[in-house]
Order: sequence, then structure tokens, then C-alpha cells
Amino acid sequence: MNRVEPRAVRHLWAPLVLLLLVGGVAAVPPPGSPENPYPVPYTDTAITVDGDLTEAAWQTAQVLELNYEVSPRENVAPPVRTEILFMYDRSNFYIGFRCYDPDPSRIRAYYSDRDALGSSDWVAVEIDTYNDSRRAFTLFSTPLGGQMDGISDAAGIKDYNWDMIYDTAGRVFDWGYGVEIAVPFSSLRFQRTQEEQTWGLNAVRGYPRDVSHQIWAQPYDRGNNCRVCQYTRIRGFRDVSPGRNVEINPTLTASTTEERTDMPAGDFANRDRQAEAGLSVRWGMTPNLMLSGTVNPDFSQVEADAAQLDINQPFALFFPEKRPFFTEGADFFRTPFNVVHTRTLRDPNWGVKLSGKEGANALGMYVVNDDITNLIFPGSQFSRTTSVDRSNMASVFRYSRDIRNNSSLGVLYTGRQGGDYSNHVFGVDGNLRFTDSDEVVFQYLGSRTRYEDSIAAEFGQPGGTFGGSALQAAYAHKTRRHTVEFLFEDVSRDFRADQGYVPQVGYRQYRGSSRHDWIPRERGWWSRLSLINEGYYSSDKNGGLLAKGLQNAFIFSGTYQSSVMVQHDLIRERYLDRQFTLSLFTCSASLNPVRFLWTSLMAGFGDGIDYANIRDGERFWLYPMISGNAGPHVELALSHLYERMNVAGERLYTAGITEGSAVYHFNDRTLVRAIVQYYDYDYNVANYLFPREPEYRRLFTQVLFSYKINPRTVLFLGFTDNHYGGPDYGLTRQNYTVFAKIGYAWVL
Repeated sequence: MNRVEPRAVRHLWAPLVLLLLVGGVAAVPPPGSPENPYPVPYTDTAITVDGDLTEAAWQTAQVLELNYEVSPRENVAPPVRTEILFMYDRSNFYIGFRCYDPDPSRIRAYYSDRDALGSSDWVAVEIDTYNDSRRAFTLFSTPLGGQMDGISDAAGIKDYNWDMIYDTAGRVFDWGYGVEIAVPFSSLRFQRTQEEQTWGLNAVRGYPRDVSHQIWAQPYDRGNNCRVCQYTRIRGFRDVSPGRNVEINPTLTASTTEERTDMPAGDFANRDRQAEAGLSVRWGMTPNLMLSGTVNPDFSQVEADAAQLDINQPFALFFPEKRPFFTEGADFFRTPFNVVHTRTLRDPNWGVKLSGKEGANALGMYVVNDDITNLIFPGSQFSRTTSVDRSNMASVFRYSRDIRNNSSLGVLYTGRQGGDYSNHVFGVDGNLRFTDSDEVVFQYLGSRTRYEDSIAAEFGQPGGTFGGSALQAAYAHKTRRHTVEFLFEDVSRDFRADQGYVPQVGYRQYRGSSRHDWIPRERGWWSRLSLINEGYYSSDKNGGLLAKGLQNAFIFSGTYQSSVMVQHDLIRERYLDRQFTLSLFTCSASLNPVRFLWTSLMAGFGDGIDYANIRDGERFWLYPMISGNAGPHVELALSHLYERMNVAGERLYTAGITEGSAVYHFNDRTLVRAIVQYYDYDYNVANYLFPREPEYRRLFTQVLFSYKINPRTVLFLGFTDNHYGGPDYGLTRQNYTVFAKIGYAWVL
């Protein structure tokens, strides 16, 4: 006899089954989440890094697809298919990319120098080895294996001055291109444990076509101001070790400089001839703390600084740091005020540095002996600079501690002392995230300074020992399409940060800004529209106006990777005892009309200030640039920066800098490069209120042969040449230098 269930019971089966299914699904966190990381397989099969991922070991790798286009559109299906593969052995973390393309003939595969992707396609992997969402190592590769690397902070802002030793290779196939990356554990910093580890990982593909697409392995919440928090999680790396984590980097440099004894017709005589051996040593005291030392270091810069107009500028110019000893661990020294800017260290002869992170504690410190003392004398409306031929001892101590909700608190000390001169800066700072969208950043600093009496008298500085303070507080609220920011700064007249770049003091500033973005749902002729509004007010310490202004900008991004920005500034500015009302229009445009050619144009016009004569003026400037590739081996670039200032309807000056470069890449490691920079300043002396020379000319050229196995195993051979001209003679060679450098990174 069949059993008959009551009708009410029968009707309960369906919702009960559905409830159990939903509950079961919800109980399992999604793969790649912090609770359920993707496993990283171990392999004991040797890997050859050649861009071909058909080796048997790759068949056992963990494979993920990059399924989300995050730019320009938001978390939609990408236009191309991409796979990332990863695994590890005792020595390396291996990452592979299969980048499929419906038309491989359109792949942009060009050779480029290290840390310069050019206009190539690219892939990147971002690795948060501490799994603390504070920072990430970022490694790029092009389809031909070109490298670029950097360190990202929590918001995704990258410092590309940092370098890592790792191996890459890429190949183009009839289905797309493949990339292999091998990251030695000796190059990484990670948690000190023999147990299984969890890391954060983000895989990115750059797909530049009519628009420049970015494709991720996971969706990206634009309303979350912590980018690193959103990474996929992976687990593995049991029993991995950075080894002895010792790198010995001997260098040998030689140069000779010939200079004319008297311009323009004097004979050439040797000004400087030297050959020096140097040594730098890096030791991972723990997997997380790196101790670096250098004796008789090579701090020569092979790269020419980007040309900048230094005419009619009230404040000192800023130049980025490129020297390897200082770029290592530079992110540990970064604070809201730029009080650690190592380009101020002119001619170091030895240095010691310790940097790294243990758990929630981040540490950075260095001591450097410098033979030259560079100084910036800041003011509320202008700054002055000088170099003193006197050695000094420079030191920095920086400590920060992570606290809950991806926040941090830190302390800082910088000191520099030599003879009767000294400068000491002490401070506290913090980065407090209250929600995913709200963040407060602050820093308070105090300084004690003493200049030599002769220096103080010459540059109008206080006598004896004097002190000052600086305060910055900023708030940011970021949603998917809208950002609001507020900033307050208060810097006293006598605040000095001589190891940093702080060219202005003696002011109080309020600043607020907003930005709104429109992003289309479907592909079309535009990819983003942005409206930016900003207002600010600054005063001196007596309450007198320094500057106030309103800025409104509109940005359009569209097909052919085009971008157009139109901006208007309305400013009220006081300089010395006069007030000026300025209305300025700025516009810029960039276009990638064909895959091997980039063009851009920036221009501005409107009211200006003649700072030299303290008068109203009219300013116009123009900056066209063009760059491109003639095949995979040849890279060309040309730019011209032009500025004209009129006063009382007459020309005051015209200034121009023309810069061109040509590079031939033999492969991804070897190149020959030529750079030309031509400066042409022409002054209308009749329109100046004081005597001055009517013109200035300079021609700088450099030819360089470069061979880089990695950032520190290098060979450079080069020649630089300087010509100058003035009212009494045309361009005439003043000096030239022949130099060579060889460096080798011996990793133990």
C-alpha cells in the first residue's frame, strides 16, 4: 500500500530544497576571495623562459581568465580573451599570459628600453606579498619581453623608479602572443614563514586599439579608494625562501672631460679625468628587511633630465630621482609633504640604508655622507638656491605602523649637518580610511635649522638657530563616478626641510575640488567625459592674500585613443607688493591616428606675470610632441616647447626648447640612443627695467650605447657635448665628456 503524504507536507518540499541549495552555495566563498584563495601549484620541472607556454609544466599551472574590462567601460565583457597561468618552484614564482587576438597583425610589438613600454601592447601582474592591502610589486612585460616595474600604493599610484631583477620573454603567434615571467624569490619581500602563504594578485592586460582597454581578472569597484584591497587572493609558497638574499654590485666608471679654457676661442684642456671602482651591497637581513651599503658609489646619471623652461619661474624646479641606491625602498620614505627628496644629495661618497616591513611595521632609514651641500631657501612668493662646497652628513628615519581598516600612523626624522650648518625635521603623519570611500591624510612637522653666518647674511635667512612647523590635512570622498577632496596646509615662515623639495613656506592654504565622470554603457565614439572643478585660497602668515582662484576643466576621451582637455583658470595673485588678476585658458589634445604614431599638443594663453619686473603681462605657450616606431627596432620622438611673454603690448621674451631622440633597439637588452636638446632664449632688453643679456643659446647632445641584462648588470658607453652661445658669439663647443660604466649584480 502506497503511503500518502499530507498535502501541506508535500508543498513544503520545494522551498526546503531551494533553501538548502541557496544556503549551500552561500556557504562556499567564491574562488579567489580572501576566504577561498586560488591554489598555486608547485612544480619541480625546469622552466625555460622563452615566451612559449607549451612546456609540460604549464599544463599543471593554475589558470584564470581576465573576464572584466575595467577601463574605459566598467566591469563588462572584454573585447579579447586573456589567460593568466601561475605556479612556483623552490626559487621562482612563474607567471604566464596567453593573450588571444582576433587580428594578430594589429598587435603592437616594439622593442623599448627598460621602464619604457612605449606604445606596445602589454601585460602586468601586481603582487601583494604581505596580503595587507598596503602596497604591491608591479611587473610589466610587452609582447617582446620588454620590462617595466614599480611599486603601487593602496590607491594604485605607482612609483616606477623602483627596480627588480626578474626575467621575461614574449613571442607573437598566429593566435596572439604569449609572455613568460619568472620572479626570483630572492627579488621579492614576503612574510617570514615556512607555512603556506596567502598573497594578493592582480593580472592586467593593456589592449591599445581604437581606445586603450584595460582588462582585469576581477571586477574593479571605482568607488573604493583602496585598489589593492580588491585583488584576487592566491595561496601556496610553502617552504619558499629568499635564500641568502645577498646582492653584491661592483661598478667601474671612467670618464674624461675636455673644456675650453676661454670662450669662445680658447684651447681645450682636461678639466676632469677619473676612473673609479665602486661597490654596493644589499643584504636581506630577514625576508622583509633590506640592508644596503655603498662605498665610493656610482651616482652618475646616464639618462638626461627632461628639458624644462627655467625662465620667469619664481620657485625652484623639480627633478625626479633616478639613482638606484635611492630608488630602492623609496616608497617607505614617502609622506604627504615631500620632505625626503634625495636629489638634494649632490655628490655622496658613501651611504647605508635599511628598509622593509615586518608584520604591521614599516621601516626606512639611511645615512649618507655628501661632499656638496645643496640648499633651497624657500619663501612665500619665491625661492632661491645655492650649492656649498662643504661636506655634510644626511640621515633619515621613517617608521609607520598599519592599523585597522587599511589605515596607518607614522613618524619621521630627517637631519643634515656639516660645520656650522644643521637642519633637523621631526614629524608625525597618518592615513585613516573610515570607509571604502572616505579617507583622511594628515602630517605635522617641526624643524630646527642653523645656517652658517655668511650664508644667512647672503640669502637673507634668520641668524642663529630658528624653528618652524608645517601642517597638512586632507579629506577625500570617492564614489564610482564622483570624487570630492579638501586640503588644508599651514607652513610657517621659518620651516625648512633641506632634504626635501619644499620651495614655498610662510603660507596658509585651503583647497577643494570635485570631479564627475560619465562612462558609456556601450562602445561608441566616446569612452569617458569628465568635469573637474577646483577652488583655492592661500594667504601669508600676516593674513595677506597670496593667491585665490577657480579652475574648471572638461575632458573628453574617444576613439583613436583621443583625449581633449579644455581648462579655464581665474586667479587673483599677489607678488611682492602688487596684486594681479589673471584669466588663463589651457587646452591639450592627444591622438593615436595609426598604431605606430602618437601625437599631442598642449597650448595656453591669457594673462601672465612678469616676475622679473613685477608687471602685468600676456603669456602664450605651445608644446607639440610626436613620437613613433619605424618597425619593431626604431623609436623616434620630437618635441618643441615654446613660450612668449608680452608686456605693455611689446615682446618681453621668447623661449624655446627643442628636443629630439632616436633609438635603435638591437633587442630587448641592447640599444643605441641619440638625444639632442636645443635651448633658445631671446630677450627684448629694451622692455626690461634692468640691464640683461639679449640672448642665450645651448645645444646639448648625447650618444649612448646601452646593454642591460637587468637593472644593475649593465654596460654603458657614451659621449656628451655642450655648446653655448650668446650676444657676442654663436653656438660654440664649451666642453665634452666621454664616459663608460660597467656594473654587475652578483646575487647569492
